[in-house]
Amino acid sequence: MEQGRKRVSPVSVFFAFFCFLLLRLLCFSGSAEAYKNYTVGDSLGWYDSQEKPAVDYQKWADAKNFSLGDFLIFNTDTNHSVVQTYNFTTYKECDYDDALDSDTKLWSAADPSNTATSGVTVPVPLLKEGTTYFFSSDYDGDQCRSGQHFKINVSHGKGLPESLKSPSEQSPAPNSADYNNDESAPDLVVPSTFNKPRGNQNSNDDDGDNVKKQSGAVSLLAKYLDWKFNGILFLLGIISIF
Repeated sequence: MEQGRKRVSPVSVFFAFFCFLLLRLLCFSGSAEAYKNYTVGDSLGWYDSQEKPAVDYQKWADAKNFSLGDFLIFNTDTNHSVVQTYNFTTYKECDYDDALDSDTKLWSAADPSNTATSGVTVPVPLLKEGTTYFFSSDYDGDQCRSGQHFKINVSHGKGLPESLKSPSEQSPAPNSADYNNDESAPDLVVPSTFNKPRGNQNSNDDDGDNVKKQSGAVSLLAKYLDWKFNGILFLLGIISIF
């Protein structure tokens, strides 16, 4: 007499499938994200509302997660400036004339007297954790007051890549009195090894070549281990069914 085949309980099938999905989720959540380039204002660029369609730069920034080692890419022209500061007062006044070199940096100066403006691309690396501010100070701050400003919070993420580290730069610890403190801003130092990123057309997916060189080997190893681990999980799922 032919023996009947072993029937698989629907509960067992569901449980095995659930465990497989849960473990896969844990694998993906544990993988580190690569450094990113963010194009400020996306396709509309970095302009005040008097010259281009209005962009809510703060709304644009609030939808992003910024980390150390990321770049902000400002696509603008020579009639607009790019000012970065850790000083809230400087940001609020839309004026950096009285700012300290230790907490404010002019990444791109403008020449309002020049009628023949030309396009420029300004890459700005995120070098410090905590709150940092950006604005254009031209025309006595009119561009800033017309909406050309925003603030972001920079998390630690993967930390700074070697190409952006500077011996004279020390990031404040989360429990430090200087961390995220507008009245006691950290020095704004640009490393001597700073290189502009390439491939900035895609603001969210393209990484700087310097980052790719450092993370390439790690990425290949992670993909290999992830493939092997997936195979083991799949076999365990089949075994648990029977």
